[in-house]
Amino acid sequence: MSKAKLFIRNLIQEVRYKITWPPYHGLQSSSLLVLVVSFIFALLIGLMDWSLKKVFIWFYNPF
Repeated sequence: MSKAKLFIRNLIQEVRYKITWPPYHGLQSSSLLVLVVSFIFALLIGLMDWSLKKVFIWFYNPF
């Protein structure tokens, strides 16, 4: 049990003092970038899905 306590104590120390956290403005711009890119990928995948559906309906409709 003492190894677990030592691990947790070291973990807290490392998170508190050794990690450099980005500023709030940097987090906002990164989050906005992730949202925009995710939206663009969702639109592209939706467009590919819709177009493939139309192609398969056109191809398999005579059968």
